[in-house]
Parts: sequence; C-alpha cells; structure tokens
Amino acid sequence: MHNIDIAIFLIYFLAMIGIGFYFFGKNKTDEDYYVGGRGIGKWHIGLSVVATDVGGGFSIGLGGLGFVMGLSGSWLLFTGLIGAWIAALVLVPRVWKLSNEKKLLTFPQLFEHFYDGRVAFLAGIISALGYIGFTSSQVLAGAKLANAAFPFINLENAVLIMGGIIIGYTVLGGLKAVIFTDTIQWSVLIAGLALIGIPVAYNLVGGWQVISDTLSHDYFSLFNLTWQQFINWMATIVPIWFVGMTLYQRIYASKSSREAQKAWFIAGVFEWPVMAFLGVTLGLLAKVAATNGMFTQFGYSDPSSMDPELGLPLLLVHVLPVGLLGIMMSVYFSAIMSTADSCLMASSGNVLTDILMKSPKRLKMKISNIRLSQIVTLLLGGFALLLAVKMSNVLELMLYSYAFMVSGLFVPVLGALYLKKPNPQAAFFAMILGGGTTISLIIANLPLPLGLDPNVFGIAISAIVFYSLNSLLFKNKIINAMKIQVYNTSDSVSSLEKREIVDFLYKHLDEYGDKWEHIERAVDYALNHNPAFGGLVLYIKENGTMQGAVVINKTNMKGYIPENILVYIAVHRDFRGNGIGKKLMEKAIQMTEGDIALHVEEDNPARFLYEKVGFKNPYLEMRYYKN
Repeated sequence: MHNIDIAIFLIYFLAMIGIGFYFFGKNKTDEDYYVGGRGIGKWHIGLSVVATDVGGGFSIGLGGLGFVMGLSGSWLLFTGLIGAWIAALVLVPRVWKLSNEKKLLTFPQLFEHFYDGRVAFLAGIISALGYIGFTSSQVLAGAKLANAAFPFINLENAVLIMGGIIIGYTVLGGLKAVIFTDTIQWSVLIAGLALIGIPVAYNLVGGWQVISDTLSHDYFSLFNLTWQQFINWMATIVPIWFVGMTLYQRIYASKSSREAQKAWFIAGVFEWPVMAFLGVTLGLLAKVAATNGMFTQFGYSDPSSMDPELGLPLLLVHVLPVGLLGIMMSVYFSAIMSTADSCLMASSGNVLTDILMKSPKRLKMKISNIRLSQIVTLLLGGFALLLAVKMSNVLELMLYSYAFMVSGLFVPVLGALYLKKPNPQAAFFAMILGGGTTISLIIANLPLPLGLDPNVFGIAISAIVFYSLNSLLFKNKIINAMKIQVYNTSDSVSSLEKREIVDFLYKHLDEYGDKWEHIERAVDYALNHNPAFGGLVLYIKENGTMQGAVVINKTNMKGYIPENILVYIAVHRDFRGNGIGKKLMEKAIQMTEGDIALHVEEDNPARFLYEKVGFKNPYLEMRYYKN
C-alpha cells in the first residue's frame, strides 16, 4: 500500500477520534450518553440506522452474493427495506411514545414495562452477550482487512489498532459520537462505491462487452434465487428490526415519533435499492475479474475454488490506483466500524442498565452516571478485543447468542406491543425455547425440511409456546377472577332470578338435561327452608350473561348413600373449554359437607371433568322406570 493511501487512511481515522473528543464534553447525563439527549433528527438517525444494520458484514457479504449469483443477491437487502418500513409503521410510533413517557434507555426496559423484571433481566443478558460477540466479530473482520491491506501489521496488532480506534471514540462520545460518525462513514461508503468503486472497477475489467461475454444470463436476472432463500432472508433480517437494541436506542434518540418514522423510511431506501445494487454489482465485477485471471498473481487462478467474499476486497485492494485505494479502504473500514461502535454501545447499555443496576447487589459507587457508563463501555470494549484476539471459539458461542436473540425475542416483542395483557411466563419460555431451538439446530447442523433456515423453526416454536402459554395463563387468570354467586337455604332468591337459573340449565344441559319443571324442582329443593330439604345453587354471571351453573341437593343421609347429589351442572355453549365448569365444580366440593354423588351418561364428555376433580365410578347404576 502506497504512503499516500496510508496517509489518507490515517487522516480518516484521526477524524473519527476527533468526533469522539468533540462530544466528550457535551455528554452530561446517561441520557446524553446512551440516547443522544433524545433530540437527533431524521437524516442522522436514518443514515446511522442503515450504517449499523448493513455494516461490514453485509457490505462484504453482498459482494459475495454478487460474485455467486449476480443481481439477484440484492433481494437480501430488500428484506431489510421490508423490515424497516414495517417497523416504521407498527413499531416506531408506539415505542417512541412509551420511551418519551418512561425515559427508557434500553430495549429490555420495554420488557420490564410490559412483562416483569425477570423477563427484562433475561433479555438484557441475551442482548448483551449477542452484541459483545458481534462487536468482536466486526473488530476481527476489520483487522483481517487491515492485515490484508498492510502486510507489515500482523493480525493481533491489527485487532488492537482497529479496536482501539472504535472503542476510543465510542467511550468518549457515546451515542452522539456513534451516530455522527455513522453518518460520515455511511456517506463516505455510498459516495466511494458509487463514484469510485464501480466506475473504476467497470473500466478495469474491460467494460460491458467483456462483462456480458464473461458471465451467464443468470447474473443479470433478478430471479436467480429460490423461494427458500428469500424466506430464509426474511426470517433472519426482518425480526432484527424488532429486537435490535441498536435500533431501539435510535428510536429513543429521535426528537419526535414522526422524525423516527422518517428515519426508518430513509434507512429502508438506502438499504434497497441503493446499497443492495452497489454491493452486488461490485461482487459481479469481481467475478468478471477473477474469471479473466486478474487475481492469478495473488494466488487465485480458479474463481470457483476461492471464497466468494474475497472477490470484493481483492478487487479493491489490488486493482485500485494510488490514492483511490486509501479512500476505498477507508470506505470499507467505515462500514465495519459503524456496526462495531453501535454494537458496543448496545452491549454497554444492556450491561449497565439491565444487568448491573437490576442485580440484587446493585452498584453503589461515588461516581457520576456518565463516567460509570464510560467505564462500562471501556471494559466491554477491552473484553471484545480479548475475544477477537484470543478466544475465537468463545466468539462463536457469543455469535450464537445473537441468533438466540433474534429468534427468541421477536415474538415476545410483538406480544408486548399488541396484546392487552401478555403473560410474563409465556414471554420467558418463548425466549428460552424459541432461541434454544435455533441454536440447537445450528449446532446439530441437520438437514432441515424444505431447506429452510433454523431461524424459521426457532421463531415458529417461540410463537407456538408464547401463544399457547399466554392463552392458557390468561384464561386461568380470567377464570380465577370470576366471582361465583352461591345460594343455599338461608338466602332469599327472587322468582325472576330463579327462573333465569332454571332457563339457563334447561337450555345449556343439551341432550343430557331434563324437563323444565324437573329442573325447577331441583332448584326449589336446594333453596327450600324446610330442614328436610337443602343444598346449593352456584352460578357465574359476567357482563349480564350467565356462563355456568350448578345445583346440589342434600340427601339428608350418610354413609350408605352420599350426603349430597350433584343434580345439574352446565356451561354456556359460547364459553365451554375455558375452565368454568371446573371452577364451579371445585367451589361446590369446597362448600358441601360430606360425600357427593352424581349421575352421568357414559357418552357425556363431562365425565372426564368429574374424574379429573376426584369423582370415581365404583358402581354400575341401574334404574327401573314405571312410566
């Protein structure tokens, strides 16, 4: 690399550090540090959002897709546009309003509001691990690119240099520094690719005639992909827009809900078509260069045997002229840094706000919140460097937690925002089982049905668990809150109320009922003040509608015949299957003295309820009918 390129490169990085110093003195509170004082406009937010989401991984990855499949690889970021615009419409307004009211700083605090502290604590751990791992991966990716560009710097030193720069301006300036450096980095990236990368590479490979002669027609088609690929990309990328701590921090940082929505629309357009086609086009040009032997001198004579993601860096590092190479290297390091700094801020916010401050032994230090935030960010940055340098196997585990985060948290987020009273236990187990399914499938490396991604199955399991538990627990909560009205011989019941009970039983006993007048006699028997009679009438009535009723008659006998007979029990047709019958039965058993007998036909499904609450069938009942 020429000294001119190195000089351009160094000046660029010094500028990034300078931004950190600029904002160092402007951060007065933890709100300034973690959410930029809640006053940042749509363009800074929008460019920061897309810079964080696309970053180095997508930038290099898009080149790899262009190298392998051509323009169809652009659909990867079309799912980013879908995710951004859906989130802008259904997520951003609700979250911004809540964050403004509750002064939220992190994503898990949203879970604490809708669920409970245990769910938020788990979400904080998952998010922190995922983002510290992602920070490490971005630092390592940047170090490898630096190592390739500057052979005199070994990989370990490259990690320390890259990490030191990223950690430096992030620790100093907080989210404001991150957002403003992201804006600069993304602007440089787009301008560099559009004005330098593609035009220069296009001319170097020989222009359109060489390109069209070298590549097959599939490379220029937008339909050179399977439906499974598109579904897998959707399942991986769209949920990120609902669970990413980096994205929530930017919603909180926006000066208004409207500005945040506009920022998300801006981000979507920059993802697709802008960045999508810039990235895959450069990858396509790298394939032309590799096929025509332009990388042979670097040890890559066969394009089919090389890593597709190497094509783009090779094209930039080894074919660009002096001066332009320094600019383009700064461009790609920008993409990497814009993701790494955001992930470091996200992890720092999670660790301080959602873990340390929520733990039983809460931090009590004589230090300002802003300094404490900087210390936590510095320590986590150092830990990320350690992972990148020494512990690649642990790094892999950390990245698994990112997959765990996406598939585990997506469904509970939707439940929190769009259900009236989502259940904390449903959210907790949906996070564990949904994320656990994805991780298990990734580790097992088994062939999956239809070639779908593990995330598809993780999200599906999370949805099933959340819906099932939430429905069950919500139903139990509603049933437990229902009040049972009880009448016995000491109560006076109006004729109108008695008629309502008899009418209900006559209608809802269905084919297992008796004549209206027989039901009336059983109710009269239970409510009669004569000592020779007696019993109980229980019913549940909600919002003016009777939902269930029970009639018990006393036998005034004991031992050889049970003291009570459960004559009738019925549940409204529209409310069956909700536990009302069981609740009435348990209350009836609780309020009666002595044993209870009942009559039930063999084909009556209610017999399973009776068995469940303890009724047994020791006898075969026989009757002799005179009429």
